[in-house]
Amino acid sequence: MTIKGFFVRSPTGTTRFTQRPIQLLVLGAGLAAVFATAIAVAPGNDGVLRQTVVETLEITTPLVLDNTAQTFFSEARIQRGDTMQRLLGRLNIVDAEAATFLRTSPLTSVMRKEFIAGRSVSASSTGDGKLLSLYFPLGDKETALTVKHTGTELTAETVAERPEIHIETKTARIDSSLFGATDSAGIPDGVAMQMAEIFGSEIDFHRDLRKGDRFTVSYEMRYLRGQPTRSGKIMAAEFINDSQTHRAVWFDQGNDQGEYLTPEGKPVKKAFLRSPLEFSRISSGFSQRFHPILKTWRAHRGVDYAAPTGTSIRATANASVDFVGTQRGYGNTVILKHDNKHTTLYAHLSKFRSGLRKGERIKQGDTIGYVGQTGWATGPHLHYEFRINNQPVNPLSAKLPISTASLDARQLALFRQQSAARLTPLERLNESSIAYLE
Repeated sequence: MTIKGFFVRSPTGTTRFTQRPIQLLVLGAGLAAVFATAIAVAPGNDGVLRQTVVETLEITTPLVLDNTAQTFFSEARIQRGDTMQRLLGRLNIVDAEAATFLRTSPLTSVMRKEFIAGRSVSASSTGDGKLLSLYFPLGDKETALTVKHTGTELTAETVAERPEIHIETKTARIDSSLFGATDSAGIPDGVAMQMAEIFGSEIDFHRDLRKGDRFTVSYEMRYLRGQPTRSGKIMAAEFINDSQTHRAVWFDQGNDQGEYLTPEGKPVKKAFLRSPLEFSRISSGFSQRFHPILKTWRAHRGVDYAAPTGTSIRATANASVDFVGTQRGYGNTVILKHDNKHTTLYAHLSKFRSGLRKGERIKQGDTIGYVGQTGWATGPHLHYEFRINNQPVNPLSAKLPISTASLDARQLALFRQQSAARLTPLERLNESSIAYLE
C-alpha cells in the first residue's frame, strides 16, 4: 500500500506537506509489507517544486477471537404468526436439540400452550448459538418456565417468582371519564375499579363526576425482573369531587384482613352503595314518566340503569335474599332484605346468579344476577328500587345509613401510625407540580 504526498517549497522558502489520493497495490495474498518507487515530478504551472515521498507500512494480520466459550444474553418478544424456530433465531440460538426439546417435550407443553404474541422471552447462549438457559413467563404473571442445559441434557421446570412490590403514587384530572383520566396518567384499570369501589358509597360514578375533579392514588405495583406485572391494593386515595374532598386509607389488620377508613378512623363505606352497577348510565330517574309500553304517564319509583345484557348486578348492602323469581312487569326479580326497615329490588334480570336462593346471606358487592330485559322492558337495563318501610324512595338522594366505627383504642393507635405514613406520598404529590411519585 502506497501513501503519496508532497513536501512543497514555496518561493519564499517555506516548506509544507500536502496529501494526494492513496494508491493501493496488491502484490500477493501473503504480502507483509508494500513498497513503491519514488517518482520525481516536474515543477507545476505555479513554479513550485514537488517531490514524491514514499512510506512503507506494515500490515498486521487481524486477530480472530474464539467466542464459543462466552455467554451471551438476549431478549425477544413473540410476534404475531411467530414459530418457535423464528423466536429462537431472534434470540441468536442455533441449536437443533434445544429446538426439538421446546417443540416436543411434555415438560415444555405449557410454553406451547401460552405461545402468545406480545410475551417477552429471554435466553442465554454460547457464542456459537447453543442454548444455556431460557426464561418464559407464564400467564399468571407469578410463575415462569425455565429451561436449562445441564451437563448433556435439557431440563425444564415451572418456578414461582418473588415479585418486588413498589408503592406508586399518581394524580390525574377528570376531563371526560374516570377511565379516560386513569389511562392518561398511566394508572392500571384495576386501580380505577378499586377506587370506584372504595368511594362507591360517597360518589355515584354514573352521574356525580364533574370535569375538573381530581384524584390522587397510592397503590402497590408488582415487578418481576424489572418489569411491571400487575397492580395490587390501593394504600391511600384522595378524590376531590365537585369541590368536596374524600379520603381513604387502608388499615392493615394482619392476615390479609383490613378495611378502608377515613383519616379520622371512620369507615369509608356506608351501609349502602350508591349504585348496584359498577359503571353504566342512568336511562330513567325517579320521577313521573311516559311508560314506553303502557303508553301512559306513570310514577317511576326506581332508577333505571342502561347496561349491556349480562352485566353483573351487585347487592348494594349486606342482606338476606327475600325473593327470587318472576314478577309480572318486572320480569326476573330479586328482592333483598337488609334490616327491618330497608329493602332493595332488582328487576328485568336476564338470569340469576347460579345457586341464589331465598334466605341466603349476601354481602355488600356480591353478584346477585345479570342485566337483561325480561318483563316490560324495551331494552337491556336494570330497574333498581330502594325502599324504606316498603315505600320506594329516590336512591340517588336518600340519606343512606352510616356504618359505625369498630376500632378499639389499640387499633385506633395502630391505624394512626399506618395512615400517617400512607398519606405522606399523597400530600407530597399534591404540594408539587409533578404527576407521578415512586
